[in-house]
Amino acid sequence: MVKGEAETTCSSLLRELQNIWDEVGESDAERDKMLLQLEQECLQVYRRKVDQANNARARLQRALADSEAELVSLISRLGDRSMNSRSEERIGTLKEQLSAIQPQLDELRQKQEERMRQFVDVKANIEQISAEVLGIIHNESSTYSPASEDDLSLKRLDGYHSQLQALQMEKSERLQKVMDYVGTVHDLCAVLGMDFFKTITEVHPSLDDSTSGQSKSISNDTLDKLAKTVTSLRQEKKHRIKKLQDLGTSLIELWNLMDTPIEEQQLFYHVTCILSMSEDEVSAPQALALDKIEQAEVEVERLDALKASKTRELVIKKKEELDEICRQAHMDADPSTENEKIMAIIDSGMFDPSELLASMDLQISKAKEDALSRTDIMEKVEKWMSACEEESWLEDYSRDQNRYNATRGAHLNLKRAERARVTVNKLPALVDSLMAKTRSWEEEYGFPFLYDGVRLLDMLEEYSLVRQEKEEEKRRARDHKKLQEQIITEQETYFGTRQSPIRAVSSKKPAGARMNGSVDMSVNRRLSLASGMLQSSNTDMLVPRVNGVNPVRNGKESKRDRVRPAAPANFVALTKEESLSASSMSSRDSAAPIPV
Repeated sequence: MVKGEAETTCSSLLRELQNIWDEVGESDAERDKMLLQLEQECLQVYRRKVDQANNARARLQRALADSEAELVSLISRLGDRSMNSRSEERIGTLKEQLSAIQPQLDELRQKQEERMRQFVDVKANIEQISAEVLGIIHNESSTYSPASEDDLSLKRLDGYHSQLQALQMEKSERLQKVMDYVGTVHDLCAVLGMDFFKTITEVHPSLDDSTSGQSKSISNDTLDKLAKTVTSLRQEKKHRIKKLQDLGTSLIELWNLMDTPIEEQQLFYHVTCILSMSEDEVSAPQALALDKIEQAEVEVERLDALKASKTRELVIKKKEELDEICRQAHMDADPSTENEKIMAIIDSGMFDPSELLASMDLQISKAKEDALSRTDIMEKVEKWMSACEEESWLEDYSRDQNRYNATRGAHLNLKRAERARVTVNKLPALVDSLMAKTRSWEEEYGFPFLYDGVRLLDMLEEYSLVRQEKEEEKRRARDHKKLQEQIITEQETYFGTRQSPIRAVSSKKPAGARMNGSVDMSVNRRLSLASGMLQSSNTDMLVPRVNGVNPVRNGKESKRDRVRPAAPANFVALTKEESLSASSMSSRDSAAPIPV
């Protein structure tokens, strides 16, 4: 319709122009020329419009191409692959396509800005923590620019987040280490009596809690300095503990030597209590302060000076202690420690008092070690001597003719006699065990085991010999008894039935016994005499001798040495039935007639 109106208008104008030419009288050539010119001008107008339309189309194409390129770039940069399919399905005119792509571009541009802010934040945190770890002063304004990043994908962002998380974890661990170190330094400074704030600020000013608004340094350098500080403080603590323990040991030794009152010792309880503590247990504030160490040093110096003036008294006490150890262990003391020699050394001034006391301490220590090595043997020696005493008592009790009478305390003696027999029966095994232990001890230490100057093995061997002699004597007595019983049996065969026990124990003797008793009675008298001599001699042997001297005199024990056998004889006591039988047999022997 517009085209028709335009053609109508052009035709009317052309007719109007021809009417004008007709009226004017223009020639045909002029008319053709003017029409040609008019056509050329119309052609130029159309050409110009076509060119403008082409330019507009080209701009739209370029804009569309740029938008698509930007869309592809954003999709690639953001890593959003879901947009590709949407761009490939785009149809319609250029303007429609451009209108359709614009919302996608706006969405991706907004997403890119958000993603760039996330990258900036995570990179800023990474740079800050990295700077803290490296100990570099970090500027709050981030120098990171995400515009240069070709990859703003979520995968890349997740990688930065993982890196940030690892750094945050490392920061947390480092901060925990720093706090642990600071706590350790605080505790050590409290024990050592040192200024904590001065010590910790020398490592790094940020470690002081009083400085607000400044994060604590977690750099490698700070951690190294803290570790070195803790090591140095622990070494100082160990050194001071060792020093205080030495001082405490010296104080205790000096107090013991000089009989210092408990009240004075309590003043230095903080020093002596450390002796039984480990390094970790010493944690009380000011426990290792320098002023307390100096106070203990002054006290030790004072006591040392006082000790030097009392050397004679201290040496005598140590000599008495050494003698007591040797006496209890029945060892011979070193001749060089005699009082006269020690006093002569002190008076001569040839030895330093502390060296002399140290020498005495060394001898006391050696004597204690020797006594300790003899403990097992000495316990068995005590049991042996106690058993020998019981054996001696049992023999005295067995010889008592009135032991079965109903006297006061007789039942107690009977019970003791039963216990003594059990003890005496164990003597052989005890002696064998003691000899084996003594030989083993001598082989181990390479010198004889002496008991009050006498070799214990000699005492035991002598005891064994005497025991064998007594066993032989007992065997002969049993043989003699059997012989007597055989003689009585033969007499009964010749002279009739055995006499009744009542007549056998009678004080009167039969006429037959008096008539023909000269031979056998003389034999009985000799046996009785020998038995009495043996009992007399064995009674002396049962009482142990030490250094050839019997410590029991007039029934009383020496206060210095109890009864201890050098070579006691173990006479096995007869039981009650054997004693009664022996008594009745003796009566029958004296009353029985002797065959002619």
